[in-house]
Amino acid sequence: MQVLRLQPGDAITLFDGQGGEWQARIEQMGRSVVSVQVLAHQPVDRELAFEVTIAMGMPANERMDSVVEKATELGVAVIQPLMCERSVLRLAGERADKKVAHWQSVAVAASEQCGRTRVPTVQPVRALSAWLAALSSEAIVQRHVLSLRAGSRGLAAGQAGEARLFLSGPEGGLSEVEEQAALGAGFQPMSLGPRVLRADTAPLAVLAALSVSPR
Repeated sequence: MQVLRLQPGDAITLFDGQGGEWQARIEQMGRSVVSVQVLAHQPVDRELAFEVTIAMGMPANERMDSVVEKATELGVAVIQPLMCERSVLRLAGERADKKVAHWQSVAVAASEQCGRTRVPTVQPVRALSAWLAALSSEAIVQRHVLSLRAGSRGLAAGQAGEARLFLSGPEGGLSEVEEQAALGAGFQPMSLGPRVLRADTAPLAVLAALSVSPR
């Protein structure tokens, strides 16, 4: 209402986060309420060719906000915030719930800005060990842990419709024990090159590479 200076009769585009978008026309405008007439549905799809989950040790100093925003723009489907051995940011209880609600609102705003019609889900904060233990029943075809260990493979192209899960550590990375636990849970070590990327850079590098893959 305020930024675009829209008026009754103007056309707008709406979405509900479940896919596709609707053309609509503003009918009435108040101080806090806008009434619209919903018109034709457009089955647009701007998603990646495969569903991508990013599970990451939460970076501190509000960097998580930026990760959620940029990951949404790059097509992530699910973000799983984790607490690891070397995590600086530690959340629990009501504080954790408020942070997750805030990050979910960041994902909504980023979806509006970039034209996505499906809003990513920000999962509740979990400890890495508990999260790994609960993964056994989940049918995710490809699981990767970002690693600096020798012999780690680079990012490979995926098949359309194939779910992919990437685990990334916090500041200081995953400990040796944590990485071994991930390997035991079916993760494959994956390298992003010879340089050590920051905790808030690594998951975005993965999504950037996937976003330019052919559909």
